[in-house]
Amino acid sequence: MRLVVDLNRCEGYAQCAFLAPDVFTMHGEEALMYDPLADEARHQQVRRAAAACPVQAITVDLIGEETGKAETHAR
Repeated sequence: MRLVVDLNRCEGYAQCAFLAPDVFTMHGEEALMYDPLADEARHQQVRRAAAACPVQAITVDLIGEETGKAETHAR
């Protein structure tokens, strides 16, 4: 799994940090830090966090999971 967050689009609502705190962390009120290569154990948390983003700033790439092909899910 690979994550990309459009930091220009991110408005610091922190829904991702609430839903997947091991992957997304807020530093200060608006600075988001994240692990772009989250492990498979966090897959469900990360997908929920991406879906909850009010501005759809998180893109989740599922590399080789389930189908054996790369899939991209933007949220």
